[in-house]
Amino acid sequence: MNMNEKFMSIIFFSQTGIGVLGNSFLTCLFIFIYLSGHSLRPIDTILTQLTLANCLVLLPKGVPQIMATLGLKNFLDDIGCKIVFYLQRVSRGLSLTMTCLLSVFQAITIAPSRYSSVELKTRAPKYIIPSSLFSWTFHLLLNVFIALGMKGPRHAGNSTEVQHFEYCSYLFTPRYQAVLLSIIFSFPDALCLGLMAFASGYMVFLLYRHHKKVQQIHISCISARMSPEVRATQTILLLVSIFVTMHSLSSIFTTYMHFRKTSLWLTQTSAFLTLSFPVVSPYLLINMANIGICFARQCI
Repeated sequence: MNMNEKFMSIIFFSQTGIGVLGNSFLTCLFIFIYLSGHSLRPIDTILTQLTLANCLVLLPKGVPQIMATLGLKNFLDDIGCKIVFYLQRVSRGLSLTMTCLLSVFQAITIAPSRYSSVELKTRAPKYIIPSSLFSWTFHLLLNVFIALGMKGPRHAGNSTEVQHFEYCSYLFTPRYQAVLLSIIFSFPDALCLGLMAFASGYMVFLLYRHHKKVQQIHISCISARMSPEVRATQTILLLVSIFVTMHSLSSIFTTYMHFRKTSLWLTQTSAFLTLSFPVVSPYLLINMANIGICFARQCI
């Protein structure tokens, strides 16, 4: 094992360990709050699913990546590669959808209390569970097709037909099928990213207007009363910004690898970017208004 492999193994091990620890803490916290008799808020339902999706990203992506950097590149067969890659794709889609749902729900929550917005605020929590179930079902079914092309690391075939990763291989489909699959898989991502951009822009506008209003009125009690909600909104905006950045960069690297010969630094950089958001997000949420106390007291 050379110095670069040792360095990358430490990086991926640290990412996976720190990320799983943070997301597991949040998941256990939500379970504890529920079992202690406190009712979970609608946003807690989204956050719980986001932490589960993050764990699904970290384990199927991080553990094989660690083993590959340690030199164990042939530990999966065809079935193992299909399962691991399928979980990676499902968790990636769920992470995107839950982040989108989180930003949209927060935008509805902080919207001014007019007649139409009050009705929307009342109805929005009722659609969280159906939306979540649809998201899980959609990604579980959709990604079956992409996993069929995965093969073991020792798959034999024409080099122009097989793309070799560190621990698995991908069998290219005919060009027209590849284009069709790209359109199908890109549409949900583009829709979620568009909704996140709209919701984030709306929240930035509301925060700016609130800031100007507080400056004009100079009433400290309003600022104190609104600070938890503003703080939560700012954290969610930061969370969305990090996700969009990491997701976009990872998608660029992944797309590039589909058209060019895969190199080690490309696959490792793409894996690093994919794992970055699930590592950072739980600690941003933990830092948001002292989450260990505030979630139970409804202070976000």
